[in-house]
Formats: sequence, structure tokens, C-alpha cells
Amino acid sequence: MDIRIIIRIHDCIKNSWTGTPKQLSEKLKVSERTLYNYIFFMKNDLKVPIEFYKVKRDYMYKGECSLKFENE
Repeated sequence: MDIRIIIRIHDCIKNSWTGTPKQLSEKLKVSERTLYNYIFFMKNDLKVPIEFYKVKRDYMYKGECSLKFENE
């Protein structure tokens, strides 16, 4: 997983800039399948509360979310 893509996904969700999976994958310059893999990783491994809201056609956080990455 490329941390830069995770950070970009997080920024897009935070600012409500995702749109549909197709639109977000185009913004990130990755395939939809790759985007789904990143979302799966973020939800399951990083425990990020990401939801796709069909009415708004946008990914959103279910509750508060902040990502913190530290270099040890």
C-alpha cells in the first residue's frame, strides 16, 4: 500500500471531494479495483470508519476520523 494514496483518500473524504468510486479512482489515477483494495485496507486494517452514501454519491466517515502516521 502506498501511504501517499491513503493520505489522498483521507483528504478527499475529509473534504467531501470523493464522488463515486469511479470518480475518485480517476482523481487518484488508479483503477477502481485498486481503489476498492485501498478502501478495504483502510476499513479492515486501519479501522477507519469509511462508508459510501448512495444518496450523496460520496464516501464519508461514519463519525470522527483522523489518521496519524509516525516515523519511528
